[in-house]
Amino acid sequence: MRKRTLSREAALKILYASDVTKESIEESCRKFWENNRVSSEDIKSFSEELVFGFEKQRENIDRTITSFAKNWALDRMASIDRSILRLASFELLYERETPPKVVINEAVELAKKYGDRDSGKFVNGILDKIKSEVEVSRDDDRE
Repeated sequence: MRKRTLSREAALKILYASDVTKESIEESCRKFWENNRVSSEDIKSFSEELVFGFEKQRENIDRTITSFAKNWALDRMASIDRSILRLASFELLYERETPPKVVINEAVELAKKYGDRDSGKFVNGILDKIKSEVEVSRDDDRE
């Protein structure tokens, strides 16, 4: 598996743990790294960049997800789906290094692996709407 894929998977596990246990991101992160070895410091570094980046932008990211998740309140979503959406939304909105198509594909794969039968479709639908909004915003920035 590629380093970025492993990083996203670790970041998802940290966000999910924090969401379920209601522990701080810092505490969930500390516990995760105590119990999981990584083959590269790059994996840990990018995971933490995603997790702490999300935490810093939590309000805006949650507001964005909610605005595109028609008929779905954030607190009514499955915790794993919510965590995947938060992680991928952070990348789409704030990390311009990774192409949006890659971010969405990775998120859908995580949803298929960890979510239920419909998680992949659900995550893809919302992230595709966010991606469209981001692309409009980026086009406006170029003008």
